[in-house]
Amino acid sequence: MTAQESEAHVALLVSPGMGHLIPFLELAHRLVHHHNLHATLFVICSGTSAAESLLLQKSSAVNIVPLRPSVSLDPTANFIDKLKAIMSASPPLLRRSLSTAKPRPAALIVDLFGTWGLAIAHELGMLGFVFMTTSAWFLSLARFFPTMDKKMINDHVYNHEPLRIPGCSPVRFENTTQVLENGVYDDFELMARELGTADGILSNTWQDLEPTNIKALTEIETLTCGKAGGVPIYPIGPLIRHAEPNLESEVLKWLDRQPDESVIYVSFGSGGTLSEEQIKELALGLELSQQRFVWVIRPPVDTDSSGTFFTAGNQSGDDKWPPEYLPEGFVNRTKEVGLLVPTWGPQAEILNHRSVRGFLTHTGWNSSLESIMNGVAMVTWPLYAEQKMNAAELTEEVGVGVRVSRGLVSREEIESKVRKIMAEEDEEGRRIRERVKALKRSGERAAAKGGSSYNSLAQVAAECDIFRRQTQLRRAVAA
Repeated sequence: MTAQESEAHVALLVSPGMGHLIPFLELAHRLVHHHNLHATLFVICSGTSAAESLLLQKSSAVNIVPLRPSVSLDPTANFIDKLKAIMSASPPLLRRSLSTAKPRPAALIVDLFGTWGLAIAHELGMLGFVFMTTSAWFLSLARFFPTMDKKMINDHVYNHEPLRIPGCSPVRFENTTQVLENGVYDDFELMARELGTADGILSNTWQDLEPTNIKALTEIETLTCGKAGGVPIYPIGPLIRHAEPNLESEVLKWLDRQPDESVIYVSFGSGGTLSEEQIKELALGLELSQQRFVWVIRPPVDTDSSGTFFTAGNQSGDDKWPPEYLPEGFVNRTKEVGLLVPTWGPQAEILNHRSVRGFLTHTGWNSSLESIMNGVAMVTWPLYAEQKMNAAELTEEVGVGVRVSRGLVSREEIESKVRKIMAEEDEEGRRIRERVKALKRSGERAAAKGGSSYNSLAQVAAECDIFRRQTQLRRAVAA
């Protein structure tokens, strides 16, 4: 038996998108470094994101295998339809890679867009897990969805009635996920049903962050009204990318010159884009707030709030600097207090910097956890996918931010929300900042050796190792 065969080997399959890739890389690293497993990460590549390519180049200790499905994408389709097209062309590539792997992995871990991989794992004699890179609240919705009757769903989608999830807060229509907002949810229902075939579901959260939702998930028969068998739930978060020590960056040099906790960081994640009108209002709102800011800014996209999902980090040689779509004179008027960063910035390092107090964010779950784990309060500005659910939970239940209104957000509202998070004298802002720092400490405890999330992942690793030993024993007996 080789050294590799004496330890469990786990394969992971991740769909395109930085919000998926970052936590999957962190999960793979923890399985290797903390739980003595071998890990192979199959990355389904769109082939167009410079940020994804750079992140993969920097990764170590994990065997990374790109899968490149041949697919023609409709450039006018939304990001979810593009993702579905890419993923639907990928099963043959994954099956071929797994069936020829030596040794055969004991388990396959997939994300929500790769739940079809569970059937391949079971077909090849492997365990199949799902790693949900979203909140436990969204996972609760997904687990309960297959048991909902059509009237309940239609009342939500078409009559805008709240969607009630046993044991959890109801989902108001104004906070609903994008797949329900547009009324086309057959693919979501299929993925939700496939969750029920998993050997376990890993969730990027921890007990103190979402106690009510985790309780609902662990009491699975209540959640599914007795209509579906339970699947073990493993809260293993927070899994985030940590700041790279000694990173050289002009942004970080600028932050070094600012006072402690004096800067608000403005970024809409890897895919988020705003209209030109909204960019102008945001610029004027930041100026009115009189707060120091770092703004990762992208060209406007008037028709798609996820306009750079597949091209994160790409630079356009045609962009003029400073951007012409900003208000006239804005750059000169704010040059002493603000820094504009074109397209992409080192987010983990920025949020970790001593001078950053606030984060104006699209509330992707990955960015939200990075903010919490750096003790940074949020102004939540959801754009697409499940981000409105995240914003509602973070502001109404968790208490780590304030939320902007829907539609075109005015400069006056932006000024008010930014000041609330940043101003020393604002009482609500002070409570929010205290709350986020307390959750930072609890997240560190959960992820540390012996903590609740560490132990959950250790249990998954142990199950993989037991399964490997049992499989080897069966093969030895058969021989």
